[in-house]
Amino acid sequence: MPKTNPGRFFEDYRLGEQIEHAVPRTVSGGERALYHALYPARHALTSSDEFARACGLARSPLDDWAAFHVVFGKTVPDISLNAVANLGYAQGRWLAPVYPGDTLRAVSEVIGLKENSNGKSGIVWVRSRGLNQDERVVLDYVRWVMVRKGDPAVPAPDPVIPELKPALSVEDLVVPEGLDFSSYDFGLAGERHRWGDYEPGEIIDHTDGVTIEEAEHMIATRLWQNTAKVHFDATQREDGKRLIYGGHVISMARALSFNGLANAQLIAGLNGGAHANPCFAGDTIRAWSEVLEKGKTAAPGVGAIRLRLVATRGGAPGALRDGVGKYLPDVLLDLDYWAFFPI
Repeated sequence: MPKTNPGRFFEDYRLGEQIEHAVPRTVSGGERALYHALYPARHALTSSDEFARACGLARSPLDDWAAFHVVFGKTVPDISLNAVANLGYAQGRWLAPVYPGDTLRAVSEVIGLKENSNGKSGIVWVRSRGLNQDERVVLDYVRWVMVRKGDPAVPAPDPVIPELKPALSVEDLVVPEGLDFSSYDFGLAGERHRWGDYEPGEIIDHTDGVTIEEAEHMIATRLWQNTAKVHFDATQREDGKRLIYGGHVISMARALSFNGLANAQLIAGLNGGAHANPCFAGDTIRAWSEVLEKGKTAAPGVGAIRLRLVATRGGAPGALRDGVGKYLPDVLLDLDYWAFFPI
């Protein structure tokens, strides 16, 4: 009997299937330090225990995208080990902070299946949840991924495409218990711009750029225990290149967005996302944001802003698609998310 796991192929998934992912992981300050070393991450709430306590939290939580990567990495061996590409995200919510010392595990449900017209691959939709040691859901999200077929002769399943919200509302967001921005220290945070200073339609050029190196991408992907073959094995692609993990691009763009969005302290919701074009070592990532929507929460001093975060290899801020609606070739990431701001 084979002892190794070749990963699942498209025909191995069943609608409604519940998947318990291995292996639980206890996070520590080491993940925080390495995350901040890999990306120019410097939002105050996830950098300083004292700043976090002044904002009503017990201490500084792990960066929201770091928590996402840990949960995402748990799902890879069962969902995307044989993936051609991760295609998109929707209905993501951060439901509770993750602190050093917490133990995270992940579970997923298959909510959609559709074979591609070439008969060689198909799209799998899953709803994944991250749970801590108290069985509290700290994160949930939907993603869809293109997965190879192991045997093209296997008949296609009846197509089921899940209905997903185009965007979360402010009412869907969960404010961390105790969060209070009424005495927020803008000087320590690094910028004076508050919730009221942003207007829908505004474009923010985050100015800086970072060139992706092969070594740092490998460290990051291993840190999140992401075992997808296309990120490690250059023979998996015809061009002989290792594909940069999309989460690496997300975190890099989020870190670059500090310049202009330093007070977007916590990620609250993930409305949608697309890895528009592949990213490879040697690419220089730049970022811009568009303000889409605003809302207030019931928490003291806490507002929410819906943002589009775009990572590119170049091009003018605000440039996203061509005349027929296709992503421009330099666009790497188009991410629609909610963040909590001080009012």
